[in-house]
Amino acid sequence: MAASKKKPSKPRRPSRKQAEEAVRTLLLWAGEDPGREGLVDTPKRVVSAYEDWFSGYREDPILFMKRTFEEVEGYDEMIVLRDIGFESHCEHHMAPIIGRAHVGYLPNNKVVGISKLARVVEAFARRFQVQEKMTAQIANCIWNILNPKGVGVVIEATHQCMTTRGVHKSDVSMVTSQMVGTFRKDARTRAEFLGMIDNQR
Repeated sequence: MAASKKKPSKPRRPSRKQAEEAVRTLLLWAGEDPGREGLVDTPKRVVSAYEDWFSGYREDPILFMKRTFEEVEGYDEMIVLRDIGFESHCEHHMAPIIGRAHVGYLPNNKVVGISKLARVVEAFARRFQVQEKMTAQIANCIWNILNPKGVGVVIEATHQCMTTRGVHKSDVSMVTSQMVGTFRKDARTRAEFLGMIDNQR
């Protein structure tokens, strides 16, 4: 019998002091003097910013979806939350991704508070991300926990790894979508969702 492969352990999280020292190293590498007046507190500020930007690692999106409501008088039409603004960071270059998400689902006897949909987007966004993966993560979280008839997620975003470096194309946005259940199987349901998020733009 072949020996089972041991799952690699998660790297130990560095201390705040180590994180600040890493920022000082990057400042030195860029050609700066971390000890000058304007930069002396920059490592502390950067680490504090990281705590905010990547707070999604400390949140469990599944928990946001677990409190549902069933007293909806039989409501079974599509629910859509448009224009959920978010800021994320590209996992390849650590550059900002700025965009908005549109989330819709067809309920199956229960609904979730609309703020929870925004919180799911936020929890996945505040991590190092690839837009395609983030789109699928949001849709799959809603699908697996809420058990609706269908889910649709569309994300539009600009990637500063492309607008501020490399090809320097500033007027380019990326659009990704993930359709699950009836949103994938039924063209009319999908068209209704896409029409709702495009309305009045």
